Amino acid sequence: MTTLPLAIRPALLLGIPNRITLIRTVIAMAVATYAFRTGDLTWLVVGYFSYWFGDSLDGWVARRRNEESLSGAVFDIVCDRACSFLLAAAFMATYPATIGPLAIYLVQFGVLDTMLTFSFLLWPWMLSPNYFYKVDRPIYLWNWSKPAKALNTAAVVISLVVAGRTGAQWLPYTVAIAALVVKIVSSYRVIMIICGRWAAVPEAGAHG
Repeated sequence: MTTLPLAIRPALLLGIPNRITLIRTVIAMAVATYAFRTGDLTWLVVGYFSYWFGDSLDGWVARRRNEESLSGAVFDIVCDRACSFLLAAAFMATYPATIGPLAIYLVQFGVLDTMLTFSFLLWPWMLSPNYFYKVDRPIYLWNWSKPAKALNTAAVVISLVVAGRTGAQWLPYTVAIAALVVKIVSSYRVIMIICGRWAAVPEAGAHG
């Protein structure tokens, strides 16, 4: 009898981590829809909190239960975009002044970051981008280390709230453009590594 690798075991499609991903996505998108309809900042905050908390929880559970999988990683990436896009739409509908920086954010997160995140699939042994430090530590630090992941969405949202309170409209634009630059540089570095033009810099002692 052949035992399938953990990464592709079909049963993990219905595992607890994926169930958490599904539930947190439904909750976040339902709250975002309500926020879109009511224009209430409180519901936007609740929506973002449920998205961020759930996104951390499903990954933590997967690691604790040793149930990380390619299907789970891909599902998580897709659900993150679904939540982010609907929450951003609700934000823009409620506060039209946020359209500019959020448009930049959506290009960064919805296009560049999506392709960059899916690049982990080019290394068959890698279960998720969380292990990219085994390939290249700089790219991992810029994109999937804990500080980088926390800042990827939160920084733009927080800067929008700060701008709304203080009138510093330049702040969210600066944050959104900075994030865009990081994704462009990271994507270029991945391409150079894949093409063999640049040498990857894996973390010391890390092996694929």
